[in-house]
Amino acid sequence: MGIDTSIIWAVIIFFAVFMYVLLDGFDLGIGMLFPFTPKKRDRDTMMNTVAPVWDGNETWLVLGGEGLLAAFPVAYAIILSGLYLPLIFMLVGLVFRGVAFEFRFKAKEHERHLWDKAFIGGSVVAAFFQGVSLGAFLDGIAVSGRSYAGGPLDWIAPFPLLAGVGVMIAYTLLGATWLIMKTEGELHARMVQVARPFTLLLLGAIVVISIWTPLRDPAVADRWFSFPNIVLLAPVPILVLACLVLMLRSLSRNATRVPFRLPFVLALGLIFLGYSGMAISIWPHIVPPAISIWEAASPPASQGFALVGTLFILPIILMYTAWSYWVFRGKVKADAGYH
Repeated sequence: MGIDTSIIWAVIIFFAVFMYVLLDGFDLGIGMLFPFTPKKRDRDTMMNTVAPVWDGNETWLVLGGEGLLAAFPVAYAIILSGLYLPLIFMLVGLVFRGVAFEFRFKAKEHERHLWDKAFIGGSVVAAFFQGVSLGAFLDGIAVSGRSYAGGPLDWIAPFPLLAGVGVMIAYTLLGATWLIMKTEGELHARMVQVARPFTLLLLGAIVVISIWTPLRDPAVADRWFSFPNIVLLAPVPILVLACLVLMLRSLSRNATRVPFRLPFVLALGLIFLGYSGMAISIWPHIVPPAISIWEAASPPASQGFALVGTLFILPIILMYTAWSYWVFRGKVKADAGYH
């Protein structure tokens, strides 16, 4: 039996996009938390927590996109044709976020508020349209043969818009728990207060999407609720509920007694479980609801050739990413950086 390179590539793309969501999620969340922290001192500290690492996170987004082009060109053509506008809006948001990040520290005092607004706006736009793109993808893309058959505004629908709001909530919670782990004093206490309502908002979003998805698509309902799948897949919703309960319990303590790493670890767990649930719902389709990974795959020789280079570079990316986060693993003090 030969190696199924299509499955290997599907796992690599799944992993790359997941790493991007994980690493850039709290970065975008920090931008959306700026309105909750009006003090310049606090905003400087928030940005300093990600300053050494933020610009390497997009590596994973590029890897996921280029992997899709190399391994599944049919899916790449269809998905981008259907999601051109939300993806362009997302990239514009990322540009504004990146430029504001660099220029804010160099701006004159009376101009800094403009870059703060650009940082907030870029983070909101990027997060929202990432969610819209995900929701439109899950909602199904109109296909005729091997081409996109829909219109440029098909993504403007209730489910994608709800998914956009859900991703904003998830990223904001991820950012708040990151700051709980990385800061001290008043800012730490404020982030504990902010994380509590966003945990409840995320719970509401998960409940709505979990009910809406199987009602919208009978195939998804059959995947989750038919026997024996309902038993085999039960750990996913159970673990989501456990993470949410533990999150609320950890945040209900006095701010100075909150375990500083636990909320962030639980937020990461929620992101992973939600992402896994999405993958379970659509597998093995790479363009829901019609095209599987094998139907969209490039020739095995092409996949194999690209796979050699990817398997060489992937450990290098993992090593320098892990090293950068390890070096800057401590807490950040206002006006003092890491200690």
